Amino acid sequence: MPLQELVPILQIAIGPVILISGIGLLMLSMTNRFGRVIDRSRQLSTELGSTNEPQRGVILSQISILSVRALLVRQAITLAAVSVLLAATLVITLFVAAVFRWEVGIAVVVLFISCMGCLIGSLVAFLRDINLSLAALKLELGPPGGKD
Repeated sequence: MPLQELVPILQIAIGPVILISGIGLLMLSMTNRFGRVIDRSRQLSTELGSTNEPQRGVILSQISILSVRALLVRQAITLAAVSVLLAATLVITLFVAAVFRWEVGIAVVVLFISCMGCLIGSLVAFLRDINLSLAALKLELGPPGGKD
C-alpha cells in the first residue's frame, strides 16, 4: 500500500490516539486518588486501636465510607483502562482494514461507542467517589455549630 493511501488513515486514527492520551492523564489522577483512599484507610485503622468508644464509631463509619470509595475508584480505573484498550483496538482495526481493504464500518462504530460508554461509566464512578468523599468529610468535621 503506498504511503499516500495511509495518510488519510493516519488522520482518522489521530482522534483515538489523542483520546488514549487524555484518558491516561485521567487514570493518573484516579490512581493518585486511589492511593490516598488506601493511605487514609490504613491511617484510620491504626488510630482505631487507641481511640475511646465514642470516636470508635466515627472511625468505623469513615473506614466504611473509604471502603466504598476504594471500590468506586477501582471501578473508575477499570472502566478507563477498558476504554483505552477499546481505543487502541479501534486504531489497529482502522489500519488493518485499510491495508486489507476490508469494510469495517460497523466494527469501528461499535468500538467507538463502547470506548465512549466505558469512559462515561468511568467518569460517573469517579464523580460518585467525589460525592462520597464529601460525606466522609462531613462525618469527620462533625455536626455544624460544634460538638453535641
